[in-house]
This record gives sequence, C-alpha cells and structure tokens, in this order.
Amino acid sequence: MTTSKATRNLKQSGIRAASTRCKAIGGINLGQGVCDIPVEASIKQGVFKAVTDDKSTYSPCEGIYPLREKIAEKMQAFNKVNYDPQTEVMVTSGSTGAFVCAVTTLFEPGDEIILFEPFYGYHKNILELKGMTVKSVSLDLQDLSFDLNELKANISEKTKGIVVCTPNNPTGKVYSKAELLAIGELAKAHNLWILTDEIYEYITYDGYEHISMASLLDHKTRTITISGLSKTFNMTGWRLGYACGPAKIIEKMVLVQDLVYVCPATPLQYAAIAALELPQSYYNSMQEHYTKKRMISCPLAGSL
Repeated sequence: MTTSKATRNLKQSGIRAASTRCKAIGGINLGQGVCDIPVEASIKQGVFKAVTDDKSTYSPCEGIYPLREKIAEKMQAFNKVNYDPQTEVMVTSGSTGAFVCAVTTLFEPGDEIILFEPFYGYHKNILELKGMTVKSVSLDLQDLSFDLNELKANISEKTKGIVVCTPNNPTGKVYSKAELLAIGELAKAHNLWILTDEIYEYITYDGYEHISMASLLDHKTRTITISGLSKTFNMTGWRLGYACGPAKIIEKMVLVQDLVYVCPATPLQYAAIAALELPQSYYNSMQEHYTKKRMISCPLAGSL
C-alpha cells in the first residue's frame, strides 16, 4: 500500500524542522516568525467574554460579519482599498488557509504559477501539492531588485498566476509602487491572477512604505489580497487570517473553506475584533520594539 502521488515526496518543511530542533536544544529561534510580545489585554479579555457568552458553535463559513466589517475598515484605512464586507471579505484559518482556498479556487493541476525567489517555502509546497508547476524569478540579493525581462520570459500560455509576498518572507523586501505597477501591467496583459501575501504589512523600516497591489489602478479586479492577525498581534497560534477579492472569487473560496476547514474558531473571531480596534500607538510601539531588536541583531541595518 502506498500514499498518494501528491504526498509521496512530501517532507517536513525546513522552517518546521529548524524550529523543532531549536526548541529541543533550547536555542534562540531566528528562523520562524515566532512573536515574543504578549497579546494585548483587551484581546485576551475578548476571548474570555466570547467563551463566557457561549460563542462556541459554528460561525458562518466566511467568518462572523462584525469581524469582516472591521477587516474592511482596516483595508480602507491602511491598505487604501475599499471592499464590501458582505461579499468581498472572508475570515480564514490563518493566511495559509486563505492561500489554500485561493489556489484551489483559481488554478488547475498543470497550471504554471510564478514566485519570486527566495520565496516562502509554504507557497511553493502548497502549489506543488495541488499539482501546479512553480516557476521562479530571482531577486538580486544585493539590492533585492528583480529583472522585469526575466519575469516576462517566465510567462507562457500555461501561466495562470503570480504570487507577490510583500514585505517579503524571507528577504524582507518591500515591493515599490513602480515594481507592483510593472507586475500588475504584465498580469493584466496576460490575464493572470495575482495573489499577494501581506502578512508582514505593518513591519517596515527606514522609510519603506507598504503598498497593496489591489490599491493600484484597476488591479483590484485580478488580485486576491491575503493577510492575517498572526504577526501584527502576536497570535500565531490563533490561526486567524483573511482574504479580500472580487465577490465571485470570494464566494467560491468560502465554499472551499467550508469543505476543508468548516469555519475559523468562533470565539477567537469575536476576540479578534478587539485587535482591529487598537489605536495607532499600538502599531508604533510594535515597530519600535522590532527596530530595537533589528539593530541588536544587525547593527549596520540602519545604514544599508
């Protein structure tokens, strides 16, 4: 008896393997996005209240409306994109869950999807698990730029999508407006979907500004914007993410989520509302915290 072809060569990810080994020897883990800032008290109180109020049954498979409404408000205020919380926003089981739902909805086995390398390993592995072919465009490790001609050369009749992770995991690259516009115009010319992973959107340095692809020109119509609460609010174990996109695509992604995950954890969704109500001072404090750590681990970072 054998396992499926899709899982036959599947191995533990390098990220998970390194984290497991690091924990076993009592090391300091710099290989995974493990947050050490405590979760804000108001969010913790939201959990207690949700459980006490018996918010313990299935939520709608697209997530509770009050949280989707808060996500839409955040997308408008921070990302400069307007989404209808009723039809264009869904709460997911982490940003990874959003990615799985998007890939399952948009692509077929054999489709080619372009990643920028170095890439987040889970993106590649999920695509390959689903039977897609991954093609990569190299980032120059000196300045983190990419060659637009290389991107063009990788687009074929089989290409169906481009994945943009900004700020990038693992390089930290923040894609500029000009770069996003260039990617977006190519996607438009070749009728490609764009999946953006923006989970690190609040963690930028040295004057770099996070820009969402969906905020530029008409690229919202072909972009699935993926993010989540894990990194910004130090709740990686809560597995709460979200996706925003065209209503017809979100509708199908919700159906996929219903089959695979049923729904995100209900009481945690209610508690997450408090996270999206935190003042700007919270984000300033978080950025200052990470900036101090950055200067300790890489003293010359500020002069690069």
